[in-house]
Amino acid sequence: MAAINAADVAKLRRVTLAGMMDCKKALEEAEGNFDKAIEIIRKKGQAVANKRADKEATEGVVLSKASSNGKLGVMIVLNSETDFVAKNADFIALANKIIDTALAKNPADLDGLKALQLEGGKIGDKVVEYVGIIGEKLELSYYEKIEAEHVQAYIHPGNRLATLVGFTKAGIDPQVYKDIAMQVAAMSPVAVDKDSVPQSVIAQEIEIGKEQARRDGKPEEMLEKIAQGKLTKFFKESTLLNQDFVKDNKMTIKQYLQSVNKELTVTDFKRFTLNL
Repeated sequence: MAAINAADVAKLRRVTLAGMMDCKKALEEAEGNFDKAIEIIRKKGQAVANKRADKEATEGVVLSKASSNGKLGVMIVLNSETDFVAKNADFIALANKIIDTALAKNPADLDGLKALQLEGGKIGDKVVEYVGIIGEKLELSYYEKIEAEHVQAYIHPGNRLATLVGFTKAGIDPQVYKDIAMQVAAMSPVAVDKDSVPQSVIAQEIEIGKEQARRDGKPEEMLEKIAQGKLTKFFKESTLLNQDFVKDNKMTIKQYLQSVNKELTVTDFKRFTLNL
């Protein structure tokens, strides 16, 4: 049996909000496999919150920024060991220099970003150099970008949560773009709409729905129908265009956008949060 430590249990509890003993038992059953343990907890109905697409990190800052013409948006995560360093002026300044370079050079991926020049050296080397200046291990761990007719960036106060959203049309009221970027931040959708949810996720949701119904004592011949109903609810709650608009829950995000402009919709989004 895989060794289960307290850190693993605490991490699983943060993601699922299930009880500590439930998390420990799930990890033991999953032989230490974290994703499998999440699925076990959800099947047992013990998870309070859905697993989201957020990547785990420790401390640091999450920044997003759009170009002056609004056609490109980038997001980075610069990690530190402690929250104290994450609030350090030199650390934040470095993160801003990195995101400005990313926006100016538009690298293809994280490795490409680390290879770009900043103040006479590569960004990757510059981060290492700052380890000596600040006195903690630092890591540039994440970089994503969106290109669209208009890209909106949003950073939640505290630099621990940021979003990027791409739209089909430019020249719309700026508040509309901000509304959607803040919706992504608040409601943590897993995809733009149900057609963009991976088939693997759909299959997993159906299996979870069947298992929950089975545990509730429902007959086998009803499981598929019940699971499909739960899947419909999942699409409603977890895909951006089908979510209720947080500022007016009488309409969905799709309806809100179409009320502004019939051709306005979301092409893509990125969301990253540090552990809160």
